[in-house]
Amino acid sequence: MTTVYDFTVEKPNGEKQSLKEFEGRPLVIVNTASKCGLKGQFKELQELYEEYKDRGLVVLGFPCGQFANQEFDDIEETTNFCQANYGVTFPMYAKINVNGENAHPLFKFLKQEKGGVLGDDIKWNFTKFLIDRNGKVVKRYAPTTSPAKMKKDIEKVL
Repeated sequence: MTTVYDFTVEKPNGEKQSLKEFEGRPLVIVNTASKCGLKGQFKELQELYEEYKDRGLVVLGFPCGQFANQEFDDIEETTNFCQANYGVTFPMYAKINVNGENAHPLFKFLKQEKGGVLGDDIKWNFTKFLIDRNGKVVKRYAPTTSPAKMKKDIEKVL
């Protein structure tokens, strides 16, 4: 049976990283965009990460420019922006696609496990997925859902 831990992702420097490194830890996986009107969620995601990281939670950010091209082309610009403006210390990865035939396999899996209200495709930046300690997708959150509203569900998987 497939879990999120079965996938490999690319770090901003081009290195491959197996998500097995996070095995046994709950995750919040989110597609991000630095120029999006919802970019204030970076701060809230960082706050979640800081509040729960000692209990095992990891937030994983995946920059994506598929929605109105709201992500920098240069991944270094993305990571610098997130750190300088929102103090982001949670792992950020290389820019990916979340929809279409070139969608990253991780996001294909996430969408298959927890479809959206109006179909499985990701509708916008900052769609969030909560993953339990077994690598199973527990819940999908709309782009406009504040990360702070995820706390009750996060507490259940910790």
